[in-house]
Order: sequence, then C-alpha cells, then structure tokens
Amino acid sequence: MMKKTALALALAAAFASAPAFAQEDLRAEMRALREEVQRLRAELDAVKAAAPAARSAQVATPIAPAPASAQTAVASTSPTSPAGATVAASAEPAESATRLFGYGEISFSRPQDAAQAQATVGRVVLGLGHQFNERTKIVTELEVENAVVSADDQGEVAIEQAYVEHQINDGLAVKAGLYLIPLGYLNESHEPPNYFGVKRNFVETAIIPTTWREIGIGLTGNTDFGLRWDAGVTTGFDLTKWDATDAEALESPLGAVHQEGQFAKAGNLALYGALNYNGQPGLNVGGGVFIGDVAQKQPDFASPNARLTLAEAHARWTPGNWDLSALYAIGSFSNVEQFNLTQVGNPYPVPKRFDGWYAQAGYKAWAQGDYALLPFVRYGQFNTARKYDDALAQFGYAAQPTEAVVTAGASFKLHPQVVLKADYQWFRENSSRDMFNLGIGFAY
Repeated sequence: MMKKTALALALAAAFASAPAFAQEDLRAEMRALREEVQRLRAELDAVKAAAPAARSAQVATPIAPAPASAQTAVASTSPTSPAGATVAASAEPAESATRLFGYGEISFSRPQDAAQAQATVGRVVLGLGHQFNERTKIVTELEVENAVVSADDQGEVAIEQAYVEHQINDGLAVKAGLYLIPLGYLNESHEPPNYFGVKRNFVETAIIPTTWREIGIGLTGNTDFGLRWDAGVTTGFDLTKWDATDAEALESPLGAVHQEGQFAKAGNLALYGALNYNGQPGLNVGGGVFIGDVAQKQPDFASPNARLTLAEAHARWTPGNWDLSALYAIGSFSNVEQFNLTQVGNPYPVPKRFDGWYAQAGYKAWAQGDYALLPFVRYGQFNTARKYDDALAQFGYAAQPTEAVVTAGASFKLHPQVVLKADYQWFRENSSRDMFNLGIGFAY
C-alpha cells in the first residue's frame, strides 16, 4: 500500500511540474497504463475461473483402442497380436474421451474354376468407445458383412462387441457384456493389418471360430514379470441348433452352434481361462481352454449332458525381421451319442473330436518410412470331424480326411494400418479348392 501511494505521489508531482504541452501526453500515457492494468486483471480472473475445468480435463484420458484400431501403430508384444501385427496407440488429444475406430477388408478370390471367381467387401466394422474416467470405459463395434443386407442377400449386420471395462488397479481389470474370448491369436486381434494372408487361417476359423464373442463377465490380470491371465464366465454354444443336413456343420462345428449374443440360451454357462507369457522381448507363449455344457437344459434334447471342451496352445517369436508363429487347437464334444443316433441318415453328425495346427514364417524384406514388404509362408492341417462316436460306425460314418493347406504370399503396407495382400493356397485333399487371392485391408 505504501509503495502504491508513493508511486501515485511521484506521478502527481511529475505531472504538476511538466510543461503544459507535455501534460496531455502524460494524461494519454496514464490512460493507456490504466487500461493495460485492467486487461491484465481480466485475463488473470479468466485463468483462475478456468483452472478447475482444466484439472477435470486432465483426468479424462482417451478411450483405450480396440486391437489395432487407432491412428498411430506401434510394435506390440501383446498375445493377441499375431504374425505381422501392429497394435495401435491412440493418437487423439488427451481431452477427447470419445473416439471412433474400425476396420475393413475387401477381397478377390480366383479358384481353378474361373466361373467361381468372386470379389466381396468382406466386412466393414465401425467402433465407438468412451472413457468415462481413468478407470472405466465402454467399447462397442457394429459389423456389416458382404456389403448388402436384406432378405434376399447374403450380407449380415451384427454387434461384434459391446462391453464395459473397469480397471480395478494397475494389474487387474474386469469387463462385462459382449466381448471376444481370448483364445488363439486371431480372435482378439483379427483386423486385416494384423495377420498374414488375405483370408484368416483355417485353424482359427474352422476349429476356433472367429469372430467369437460371448456375453459374460471376465477378469484380466498382468504381472510385473510379463504374465497375462484371463478368466471368466460366459454364455456358451447351443447344440440344439445343430443341423445334420447342413454342410456348415462340417465347415466349422462351433461356428454352426455359436449364439453370438442373440437371445442366447443360458441354461448352461461356460468357463474360460488363458495364460500368456510376454516376459522376454519378442516372445509370446500361451494357451487357453473353454469348457461348458451345450444342451442348454432344453427338455426334449436327446443328449442333455452334452459338453464341449476347446483348448489351444500357441507361440510367437520375432527375432530381428523374422516373425515366426505356431498354434495348435483341439475341440471335443462328449455325451452326444444319443443325439447322433437320432440323426442317422443325415450326412453331418456331431463329431467327437476336431482339431488343427499351423506353423508360419514371415519376414520384413524391405521397409522405408511407412512402407513395408513382408513375404510369408504358412503350412497348416485341420480336420473338423477327426473322430465320431463308436456307435455311428455301424451306420457307415467314418472320420473325415485331414486337409493340409500351404499358403504363400506377401503383405505390402502403405502404412502400418493399411495393407495390400496377395497369396496363393494349395490344398492337398481337394486340389479344386486351390486359389489365388488379392485383398485390401485397413484399421484405424
């Protein structure tokens, strides 16, 4: 206060002693000084008023991306990122709590019979997520398959995911809703830039269905030494949907009885568990199991104690430019003999066992900026009906032959999340299925 008084007295004295021609200039300067002080005070008040909102904005972090669905891709050691994969980190500003993501693929396939060649927009998926705070988020995805959906078309619209996830602490999270089951490499990370080949491999489509989701509740934990674990309780498969006259039952036994969250029968629930070790750079080793009764307590079903068990083991190693991976999966239906006996005469009874495996090698042959060329080769075997119940033998049912497939080709990445693909597939048992494939894939 004394300093302000002294300053005022000094200014007054200077003004009084100033010549008449200078007094007007001094008045103008004093008015400008007063206006500047008032402006600075107004800015200071505005900063103080905005401070609480700024602190609130810092709490809201961007929604964690679905696998490989974001703008900036980084190398991943996630067990859900298969050969050739990149998992994206969010590039959105920190103040944005809602984000859009998605992926899509377009393909052309030309088998030996040129009349069977076709091109299709295999799928386009739109995802929307929201981060309520640093611990709680939702993730939703809407999928459209094969371009057109109507009563006369083969397209499909489906909810691929819709769940709430809450981070309990740094090493433990819980999710509830419709979400992907963490078995194998492809099911959780099935975006086109994340896998080699125009089409998803046969083992992780015919044996482990994809995209496989269930309604339930699950826990995910991570340890300091690189071990991720998953466990949960969900809806399961519905064997009462089995159609022994439909070839889809032979193409993918579990795909034929998958409920997909649509009025899913829940008389019997299922359990799953998975482990993945990522403690060494470039190495992932893991496996998982899914088990549950599948008769869904339907009163007229001939095999009320029918049960499914599906297990898999996988490994991936990425030394230098190499990307090496392998996976084995085995499924079995038990206590289904009585149901199969009611289906005698139909071509596709429920198998007792189905299984498959593949080994794959990819190599980053060239890279410059965002561009990259990655040739690969994959050898796989699968059998969707390796064994039937012994009671069916007397009716002429025998195990199906094991199909072996060699797939060789390359991915050319225009960007880590935009890829052009080409490959050729050779089938051992049914060479008429040999085909050339081209594809475009993207994720954001």
